[in-house]
Amino acid sequence: MQVVHGVWAYGRLALWGETAPPDGPGELVTLTLTLPTADGRPLPASGETPDGATLADWPVQARLVDPVDAFDLLGALDDDAGGDLRYLAVVADYARGLLHRGRLLPQLVTEAGTNAARWRPVLTGRDATAFRMLAAAMPPALRAAGAPPPGAVLRELLDAFVDAAARQSLPDRLLLGHRPGPKAPVADRWMRALTAPDPTVTATATQRPELAALRTALSAWHDAAHQANEPVRVCFRLVEPLPTTDRWDLEFALQSVDDPSLYVPAEVIWAGQRVPGLPARPDETLLAGLGRAVRLFPPLDEALREARPTESVLDTAAAFTFLRQAAPLLQAAGYGVQLPAWAGRKSLGLKLTTRAKPAASGKGLAAQGVGRDQLVDFKVDLMVGDEEISADDLHALARLKVPLLRVKGRWVELDDRQLTAAIQAVEQHRSGEMTIAEVLGQVAAGGEEELPLVTVDADGWLGDLLSGDADHRLRPTPTPAAFQGTLRPYQERGLSWLDFLTRLGIGGVLADDMGLGKTAQTLSLLLAEREQATDVGATLLICPMSLVSNWRKEAEKFAPSLDVYVHHGATRDAARLGGADLVITTYGTALRDLDALRAVEWGRVVCDEAQAIKNSAARQSQAVRAIPARTRLALTGTPVENHLAELWSIMDFANPGLLGPAKTFRRRYQEPIEVRQDEEAAAALKRATGPFVLRRLKTDKTIISDLPEKLEMKVWCPLTPEQAALYQAVVDDMLNKIGASQGIARRGNVLAAMTRLKQVCNHPAQLLRDGSRLSGRSGKLARLQELAEEIIEEGDKGLVFTQYAEFGSLLQPYLAAHLDRPVLWLHGGLSKQRRDELVNRFQTDPEPMIFLLSLKAAGTGLNLTAANHVIHVDRWWNPAVEDQATDRAYRIGQARNVQVRKFICTGTIEERVDEMIERKKALAQSVVGTGEEWLTELSTDELRDLFALDPKAVG
Repeated sequence: MQVVHGVWAYGRLALWGETAPPDGPGELVTLTLTLPTADGRPLPASGETPDGATLADWPVQARLVDPVDAFDLLGALDDDAGGDLRYLAVVADYARGLLHRGRLLPQLVTEAGTNAARWRPVLTGRDATAFRMLAAAMPPALRAAGAPPPGAVLRELLDAFVDAAARQSLPDRLLLGHRPGPKAPVADRWMRALTAPDPTVTATATQRPELAALRTALSAWHDAAHQANEPVRVCFRLVEPLPTTDRWDLEFALQSVDDPSLYVPAEVIWAGQRVPGLPARPDETLLAGLGRAVRLFPPLDEALREARPTESVLDTAAAFTFLRQAAPLLQAAGYGVQLPAWAGRKSLGLKLTTRAKPAASGKGLAAQGVGRDQLVDFKVDLMVGDEEISADDLHALARLKVPLLRVKGRWVELDDRQLTAAIQAVEQHRSGEMTIAEVLGQVAAGGEEELPLVTVDADGWLGDLLSGDADHRLRPTPTPAAFQGTLRPYQERGLSWLDFLTRLGIGGVLADDMGLGKTAQTLSLLLAEREQATDVGATLLICPMSLVSNWRKEAEKFAPSLDVYVHHGATRDAARLGGADLVITTYGTALRDLDALRAVEWGRVVCDEAQAIKNSAARQSQAVRAIPARTRLALTGTPVENHLAELWSIMDFANPGLLGPAKTFRRRYQEPIEVRQDEEAAAALKRATGPFVLRRLKTDKTIISDLPEKLEMKVWCPLTPEQAALYQAVVDDMLNKIGASQGIARRGNVLAAMTRLKQVCNHPAQLLRDGSRLSGRSGKLARLQELAEEIIEEGDKGLVFTQYAEFGSLLQPYLAAHLDRPVLWLHGGLSKQRRDELVNRFQTDPEPMIFLLSLKAAGTGLNLTAANHVIHVDRWWNPAVEDQATDRAYRIGQARNVQVRKFICTGTIEERVDEMIERKKALAQSVVGTGEEWLTELSTDELRDLFALDPKAVG
């Protein structure tokens, strides 16, 4: 996308460039924008407005893009896009979040004299607060043409984006059967228009009262959703029938919005039992909620005729109507809905069976002739669950025309489009021959959108590879004779896997846990392929700057026969790029020297610490992708830090296009897994990526049995009275500033408050910056000094991590004076040579010592196995970042148990955030975002609770 700006005009996104509108779809128009003007020229949309500037009208050529198309454009922004477009991208993400959390309702609105079916957001609680913040942060360029106030502009923009998001995520018709005709009920035509490309709802003169009644009912529903902001909600649970009956039970209950585990069935409510967390009159809450729900699912009316309704009894047809129509609408309206595990899942799937040709049968992985073009026999069968289904059975099901039925003992939903795709698959007699490359491509693609690949049955080494068992069962490639060292068994298997993918011309992701020797396996691969062939091409290795020396030294140690050239710094020479066996460079240099790197015919491109390219839209990631090579390899111990989109980005580097476009990946895998915890989607993703990702963990004793234990513990530190007084003063001051600010300013104030509170927890001198004495003023410092003395007395070495360089600069002279032992200090301001000297001294000097390290400068890439103690004196609040830092000591080469201590000040923000992290860890290894950005979205009341000082914090 070109460098463009945008405004919201005429219900569409208007894009324009600095000199001309961007190329692409959309109506070309001329807008009149009121822009800041100086020296007779309009000023850029970003940047400061100089004194003396005036407002003037300017004609601007632009393209009007429909909201649905705008999603894709906003998702593909580059780093040079204007701040106004970045704001629009934030609003689009906010709209997607509302959709994922069910915070929207269908409505009937009037647009330019016509009636339209639209989805509208429900903004209550935190969503309402977020809306106000977004309105306050709106860039002036978005409303430069005499637009209404920011809140009105944002509401129109959000309405359009929510409607677009809903239509993208709900491609199926909500109302099945024939298309409603001109005489069909207005409600039927309205429901169809909710997912149709044309949202228009037509009505004859005689249907106008019906149209007005529908609009009134929907408006009342929307108003009620905004009014019913209660802590509990009505929940519906659909229970499938016993094998011999046709009775479906739709059970009623009340459920806590904040704690879904608080689930109280209607029987308990009508029995009069008091349940903590429910309103004083839970019966009234239940009846009121059921009364509103009747509009979405009329069969509830019969249950409401009872004095104390507990459930609604449905037949199979009504149950299907509830599943397909009522359930999504009820969830969108804020009701709880619990469905059977099979509901909403694809009922039909494909089974791919491959068999090696007789001539190749039984050959090991290292056999000659294995390649992308080797042929195997294949056939495709249809599956319902774990059962194969024949063509005759399939046609029989199609003739039944029943959308919900039992098939071989299990209930399934039969979708018309799935049935059509399945019949086409059967009629095409899907069997014959395909190449290994085609097999791997089919597995990665996961089948078709309507007919997913649910299982793969392959024999021999291909079966081992596709089943994810290649690490253990494939015949290993021998350790190259030129390798100066001994590969562990699992490393030899990793070499075999890498060598196999290389000979197929397929990229891979070596995702072994940190410290398991990804460097040694990669170097052994380079040596092995040079023993097997002469013309293998040079390997370009891209890594963070902190790892350049490590790679060079490891190559000198394990593979001295390789010609290694480090392409970094002022002395780099582009003429040497094509002549070396291994060229080492950094991500920053790769971006700057892209043209020179693209001119070389690389045999392989390797990305170490590949999480550096986890953002596919970043210029750094795009530059790395643009370097051509026969094969690619990504090395990372954390293939997913925060979101599955990071896995897609790394996989797309290793095998471009294999997982399809990012949009398809997001719809097929990311959203079902992250939003709905869909186990089938997770299994499908594992099956799709398994052949190309090798992941081993240090905690797996079958992988490595001689790595010592890692003992993690939390160290609770009290505040001194001085710290407590400063802490409370910061809280009082910052809460007033936060409460009086909005938008970006509020986010900045929240981050500033957290920084200052963490500085107080470290030491008053860090906050005050007055050069005052350190002794006796900090509970953390006192505990750190005690632990450091114990470490030194035991003859050990310890790592002490801090995220604040200024705090490390205070600690280094203090600890050195009190310990009378070396206290090294590594931070980002040191030269590469000085960093290497410090690391070498710590690793080789037998004297007990402490190594202070800045988390940003030393959290990755260093081998510090001389330490058997790790102390995190302040927290980064991202478990993945802390684990990476800990693994500087807990890695191969470590002979002793490693003790890891995390300092937390009792009764402060540190303790409360630690509790939040522990809760989030139960959902995923690294749900918490990098740094502290995720905390800025909390409300002022939540921040007040987060910042509050507990009296027991003072020691």
